[in-house]
Amino acid sequence: MNYNQLEKSLTDIMKEEQAKLGYKKEKIRLYYPLSSLNHLLETDVTAEEMPEVLRDFPAYIYNKFGMVQVSHTGERFCFTISEDASEYVHNNMRPNEFIKKLVDLVAEHGCTIEQIIDLFHASSGNIHVDSICNGEFDYLIYFEDTDDKYYYCFKDEGCHIIYHRFLPEDYDDFGF
Repeated sequence: MNYNQLEKSLTDIMKEEQAKLGYKKEKIRLYYPLSSLNHLLETDVTAEEMPEVLRDFPAYIYNKFGMVQVSHTGERFCFTISEDASEYVHNNMRPNEFIKKLVDLVAEHGCTIEQIIDLFHASSGNIHVDSICNGEFDYLIYFEDTDDKYYYCFKDEGCHIIYHRFLPEDYDDFGF
């Protein structure tokens, strides 16, 4: 089983968490719906079959994350990750990573969508920007030529801008 995309997703979520909240060496729990795991692992299995697919993941990731436990209730899977993973991510996150810059920008009072688009352009000359009016978000932005495959969705709340990022497949599943 190829766990590379799952490892990257877990790492990216921890980087985002540390960019928003700061670093603390602590155990964390990250949750995934079955559909996201199927996308990440390129599988099409049921909730009952997924534990077998994930059986070797704790051994695969142990040298980086330490102990990882996987559990589930129905189609909701929980990854309980040791404090070693928080430390690993902290020690391997570059201070100029895009997610850190984005979190810092969005946290600024008066941040505009134009500033966000400029930040994306500063990271890559080839981005996709869509104005979307689906009731949930106002803009969809993603990179077309980098390792960052996420879809970033932005909503102007009037006094500040919020964002969520999705795997392209998860974004499609939502039917926005």
